[in-house]
Amino acid sequence: MPNILDIFLCMLWSFLIAIFAVPSIISVSHRKKLFDQPNHRTIHELLTPRLGGLAIFAGFMSALTIFGDMELGVQQLLAGCLILFFIGVKDDIVTVSAFKKFFVQLLAAGIVMFIGEVRITSFQGFMGIYDLEIGISYGFTFLVIIGITNAINLIDGLDGLAGSLILLISLTFGIYFYSYNLPYAFVAFSLSGAVLGFLRYNFYRATIFMGDTGSLLCGFIVAVMAIEFIEMNAVGSAPALAVGILVIPIFDTIRVFSIRILRGQSPFHPDRNHIHHRLLSLKLSQIMVVGILILFNVITILIMVNFAYLGNTKLLVMALLIAFLCNGALVLIKEKTPINE
Repeated sequence: MPNILDIFLCMLWSFLIAIFAVPSIISVSHRKKLFDQPNHRTIHELLTPRLGGLAIFAGFMSALTIFGDMELGVQQLLAGCLILFFIGVKDDIVTVSAFKKFFVQLLAAGIVMFIGEVRITSFQGFMGIYDLEIGISYGFTFLVIIGITNAINLIDGLDGLAGSLILLISLTFGIYFYSYNLPYAFVAFSLSGAVLGFLRYNFYRATIFMGDTGSLLCGFIVAVMAIEFIEMNAVGSAPALAVGILVIPIFDTIRVFSIRILRGQSPFHPDRNHIHHRLLSLKLSQIMVVGILILFNVITILIMVNFAYLGNTKLLVMALLIAFLCNGALVLIKEKTPINE
């Protein structure tokens, strides 16, 4: 069993680097006028710096390279983080086309899949499917990485929401990795500490946002951790449990994409149909909305953990039913309190 002190020092280091880096980033952003401009889709009304991802990157990378175990997979994860970091910074400053961002995500996914050998090789009995053919394995893994990366990016629309979800997700994975996969335990706790330091300045009213630099970076790391969690074969019903851990970003992304497609729009067409928009329409404060969504995610994780013995198929059907009930509630909210989109 690894020394818990090493894990603590790793998380503490990333936390301190991030929390001390943010004020300097805010200061430079104000001097150079690098702000996120409010518009009809955003919640915030003030000019706010959006380069918080720089602090998360600094905390995560320094902690992991100092304390972590650079085994196969982790090295390639860091390489993918580097290229996503640079495209994210550029997008936060001058805006990058969706095609260029997708190409870089494709490159990062290819690095961890083909060089780092990070991929989903089995559905572990879901719908009676076990081992996957290699082509299907690579294809499905690519969809998972791209899907989760962008799901985290899309949920970043409220002060403290994306950061709180990333913190919960990484801590949950970290607890499991501590017992079964030490190299990725350092990945999880390095990310947790960095995000925690950033959140000091990101809760309502936020003085800085993580921007695409942070959301793409964190989404990519979370996606790789989810794949490793499924593949370590140490937890019952791991695929279903991974979905439960990521329930809010996954549910929100599928929901808004479905609404847009049914309307004949591009699934990437921006609107105000996200979960947090619907909850805000009830006149709840931003802090209350974040608290409700985090509580829902925690409850879902506990349910999935306690019913893991049911197997992946039954557990995912249970998660689907919960999602349908929640979507029904959101539809009722929309009918009673419509939002100008």
